[in-house]
Amino acid sequence: MPKVTFPRMGESWRAFKMLLEDLGNEVVVPPRPNKRTLDFGVRHSPEFACFPLKILMGTYLESIEMGADTIVTTGGVGPCRAGEYAMLHQKILNDLGYDLKMIVFEPPRLYPFNFIKNVWALNKARISIREIIAHIKRAWRKLQALDNAEKLSHVVRPREVKRGTTTTVYRKVLEWISEAYTTEEIVEAEAAALEALRGIPQDFSKDVLKVGIVGEIYVLLEPASNLEIEEILGDLGVEVERSMFLTGWTRDNTWNETTQGLTVKEAASPYLPELVGGHGRDSIGHTILYAGRGFDGIIQLAPFTCIPEIVARTILPRVSKDYNIPVLTFFLDEQTGKAGMTTRLEAFTDLMRRKKRFHDVSTCLTG
Repeated sequence: MPKVTFPRMGESWRAFKMLLEDLGNEVVVPPRPNKRTLDFGVRHSPEFACFPLKILMGTYLESIEMGADTIVTTGGVGPCRAGEYAMLHQKILNDLGYDLKMIVFEPPRLYPFNFIKNVWALNKARISIREIIAHIKRAWRKLQALDNAEKLSHVVRPREVKRGTTTTVYRKVLEWISEAYTTEEIVEAEAAALEALRGIPQDFSKDVLKVGIVGEIYVLLEPASNLEIEEILGDLGVEVERSMFLTGWTRDNTWNETTQGLTVKEAASPYLPELVGGHGRDSIGHTILYAGRGFDGIIQLAPFTCIPEIVARTILPRVSKDYNIPVLTFFLDEQTGKAGMTTRLEAFTDLMRRKKRFHDVSTCLTG
């Protein structure tokens, strides 16, 4: 039986593990990226490769150490290097002497036969199409539950009475969702998780700021790559709304694009009408939409050398001026330190609070 692994992106591994096991595979859960992961990745990747490629390189090497011989990953379309990751990773791993299989899922909306072929290749249990669909639906429901719990944690954390409570409870409820198997159990676990998070003592009188986080998908979804920026912001009294979750990205690349996706493109079109690859245009569009909803600021997360996000970064100052919303950009690589990031976030939070107080005073005087 093949031993299958995949990229680690936040907590989504819990749903992927269940699905792959249902299809009859032995799963090697990729370890959470750490310094060792990054050291491996940097050592065996091109120097100017973008940050996610290096982290994934290290993740694959660690998973291979644990026995993995098959990697399941995604491809991509458009002018972005991410679509070539799988091919480059396989070449590097082969050069290192590893003989493994790489199964690459291209966007099903554009390449439906690729999706069907890969699902069948992973169907080691040789179950029926009806059973495959049922297992995919159950994994999708678990992924939704995981995303919903994470979204609520972003709302509760800046209002918690005792610092750290939300993070502790969130880690506990993740296990509830992870252990649930049937659809009914997943629904019950999600309900219990959301109830537990809402039950955390909160101070609703706190002056909580609201910040939108935009940028490249991997550094948005994997906390180890962005140094747990959402937790840092929550502890600073900032409610975070992330522009991308895996469920939304999957919908846009599996079925027709969501209305929200189309709205993002429309919002960005006056500044960036063309696809530049990756999520560069999305970063512009979401910034505009967040400004329209009265957010206090925007944070852009981008891998160092990421061309789409560099393009977005050159446009964001104009968007910031036009919509009167502060924007802070972090280009992330193996040199980025948590202490330096925290210092910049503290300064940015102070700036937003002063701006908000000035606006409130001006409103009172003119009202």
